[in-house]
Amino acid sequence: MAKLRPLGDKILVKRVEAESKTKSGIVLPDTAKEKPRRGKVLSVGEGKRLDTGERAPVNVKKGDEVIFASYAGTEIKLDGEELMIMSEDDILAVVE
Repeated sequence: MAKLRPLGDKILVKRVEAESKTKSGIVLPDTAKEKPRRGKVLSVGEGKRLDTGERAPVNVKKGDEVIFASYAGTEIKLDGEELMIMSEDDILAVVE
């Protein structure tokens, strides 16, 4: 896989797979699945540059599972894999 290094407060995320079955056991066709709003952090930038010239640390790290906003980020395809690049502000929570 090609290396991709996010800049500033950007974060590289891979979506987790959408559920193929509801809790009650109904199998969902691909057309009925919502794109998941959860993903795994693959890489993070250095943080946003502050007015002082220093960098604000990013609050997530590689390997974190996160929940992000519905229309967050930009979808890209790298080596056949669908990934997302988003701002730290698009991350709503870290799953612990």
